[in-house]
This record gives sequence, C-alpha cells and structure tokens, in this order.
Amino acid sequence: MRVPGVGPPRAVLQAATKALAERGVEPLRCSPILDSAPVGPALRRYANAAILVETGHDPAAMLARVAEVEAGFARRRSGQRWRARTLDIDIILWSGGVWHSADLTIPHPRFRERRFVLGPARRVAPDWVDPPTGASLRQLDARLTRPRALPR
Repeated sequence: MRVPGVGPPRAVLQAATKALAERGVEPLRCSPILDSAPVGPALRRYANAAILVETGHDPAAMLARVAEVEAGFARRRSGQRWRARTLDIDIILWSGGVWHSADLTIPHPRFRERRFVLGPARRVAPDWVDPPTGASLRQLDARLTRPRALPR
C-alpha cells in the first residue's frame, strides 16, 4: 500500500528502517526486499525484509518503538484481521531467547511456517538458533522449502 509522501511498499520498508534507527534501534544487517503474496483475504502483494538490529531495549520497550514507527506510517491496529496495512513490523527472534507477555511472544508463533519470514531472516542471521526447536534459521528455511514427494 502506498504511503503518501513515502511511496510504495519497498520505500516504506526503507523509511521504516531509518525511523527505527532514530529511536535507538540500529540495523546491523538488512536482507534484500522481496515481494510476496498476502496471508488472508488481502488482494495486494507485500514487500518483506528482515533486519538484524542492535538495541538496549528489552522486548516490551522494543514493541513500543515498533508501534511508534508503524503509527507514523498510518498503521491502524483496529478493524478486520488480515486486512491490507501500510506497515507491519514483527519481532521474530530475540537474543535473550524466549519472551512471553500479553502483547508479545518471541519467537513469533508462526515464523517457522512462513517463507516470506524465513527467507529474509536466513539472509541476515543464518546461524541464529530458534530456542524451542534448536534449529538454525538456515535449517528451518531448508525444511520449509525442500522439495517433497507427491502423495500417492
């Protein structure tokens, strides 16, 4: 979705990365941006990327920074689930391992099932280990994308 004054989804991702840096969330590595089909009923394509960041914020404070950035790009959190949105930033993994609160679960509960998450994440941190499974992002991505035999 185009954001007035910013541009198409790829430009929004680049501007959001800068906005996070302005809030003390320094990007260390950024994956290439890739286009993907929507999850749910949205009809538009999305732009996705992963950013490995360094910050002194704990996950709750990081979530507050993310919400500030999303709001700055006209992200609305009310209304229909899965609807088109201008920006959606998820915290997928955290160096502290596992985090759970009413507002946030790390690792992200569905990241292992989503190619549009694992592909970019593998590009910035291939050896990062998913605490519950013990598998690296490289291994999780390979499991998700490996060719499978057709059912008989």
